[in-house]
Amino acid sequence: MCLAIPGKVLSIDTQYDGRVRMARVSFGGIVKEASLEMVPHAKVGDYVLVHVGVAISVVDEEEAQRTFTYLREMGELDELREINDYLPDEKGNG
Repeated sequence: MCLAIPGKVLSIDTQYDGRVRMARVSFGGIVKEASLEMVPHAKVGDYVLVHVGVAISVVDEEEAQRTFTYLREMGELDELREINDYLPDEKGNG
């Protein structure tokens, strides 16, 4: 199933000679990088929905928490935790 997971933007920087805005996003304690190219107005502290490494929308905290609760109840967050062992961390270490 393809899902967009809500996460909180912890920090923002640019990559590729300043051409791409990237964020460190926390998904319930798991921190990953996500592109902000589709949501250029996103800022630190915002909640974003992330699909395959790309933030696709900004949502309010209540919506993010509600979505995260549904995903937890459905068991979809277990998959996120399992794949965390195989994905690079926010520093690119894998």
